[in-house]
Amino acid sequence: MKIVTAEQFWESNKDRSTVIKNEAALDQAVLEIIHEVRTNGDQALQGYTKKFDGIKLENIIVSAEEFSEAKSIVDSEFLPALQLARQNITDFHLAQKENSWFINNQPGILLGQKLTPIDSAGVYIPGGKAAYPSTVLMNVIPAQIAGVENIVITTPPQTDGKVNPYVLVAAEMLGIKTIYKVGGAQAIAALAYGTETVHRVDKIVGPGNAFVARAKKWVFGDVAIDMIAGPSEICVVADETAPPSFVAADLLSQAEHDESASAICVTISKETAEKIKAEVENQTESLERKAIIQQSVKQNGKIIVADSLKAALDIVNEIAPEHLQLMISNPTESLGEIKHAGAIFLGNYSPEPLGDYFAGPNHTLPTNGTARFASPLGVYDFVKKSSIIRYSKEALQKASESIITIAKVEGLTAHANSIAIRKDEPNA
Repeated sequence: MKIVTAEQFWESNKDRSTVIKNEAALDQAVLEIIHEVRTNGDQALQGYTKKFDGIKLENIIVSAEEFSEAKSIVDSEFLPALQLARQNITDFHLAQKENSWFINNQPGILLGQKLTPIDSAGVYIPGGKAAYPSTVLMNVIPAQIAGVENIVITTPPQTDGKVNPYVLVAAEMLGIKTIYKVGGAQAIAALAYGTETVHRVDKIVGPGNAFVARAKKWVFGDVAIDMIAGPSEICVVADETAPPSFVAADLLSQAEHDESASAICVTISKETAEKIKAEVENQTESLERKAIIQQSVKQNGKIIVADSLKAALDIVNEIAPEHLQLMISNPTESLGEIKHAGAIFLGNYSPEPLGDYFAGPNHTLPTNGTARFASPLGVYDFVKKSSIIRYSKEALQKASESIITIAKVEGLTAHANSIAIRKDEPNA
């Protein structure tokens, strides 16, 4: 892991772009997949599953027998741990729930906002390099709290043609009965437009690879999406009070996701930077996903040495990381200085995996610097808001001249007439 100065960071960050490189070729492939799924439905899903996953799908939907088999496969310690995580995630997201509201602070006028859950949601659960039962909890629970009635999951099959048993057990725990054994851009297309087997949904949520992310971008507008998720990111701000072994372990916990993951540390001490670098190299040697970690650290890992804590936090706000750990003395005091971060972890004993699995806040977070304008997935992602307006005859009469004046300025005389016809007709 290379050590760089703050000046070197700012210089290299001048041309920062969140645009996917070589997007033309990626878009061409994704658009072809979307077109094929829209045209040929289940046949296209089966063909792409054969092509990309090497699996000949007999049934697109997970059977009751597969759900039952999954329970007999998972470790006995898994279910109690998952139940605890479920409770924490539920408690946190219950606090996010909003209610409809109304105001009536002027005579004859009622204004308000009505909240309505969306009808259906499709949750994409990644496969490939790892299994993600935690992502089932994080994406399904907020939708259920919001009141979404129809929630389905789609996820790539394993090499045996079945869905990962831990994913199935997590889904069954939440009462999800429909799981499609389809991954990639083809799964996103199926959720967006429907096939003979897959019912179209109103919103697609959940992370995935570059094909999944790009497909979500292309179907947006025909269906809602949560965000365009990129590779995992962590930024740790560490001072001399942070144990270097802790910092290194936390950086590596994100680097192991995939080769494109980003692990960055910002510190105000060159000595601390050297200790963290040594720990990263030492710990990497004993980790199972060593090859992935080494590639990730080589491509995107760095330790930035800043002149002061303020300078370090300025760098954080420029990065706008998915996960931010403040491993500094009195981290709460610096919380107000953080403008852009998906999730913020305070102190030496609040590591990022705590948020991934257990604490309660959602782990589906904005990446690629989009924390500048985006938020974690939440209950609010699964509701719509309708404005409510009710004026009495007297209240409209009082406002009519102002409305007519504005309408005429805009040249919309029919708008003005809609008001005037009521103003001039006393018996209306």
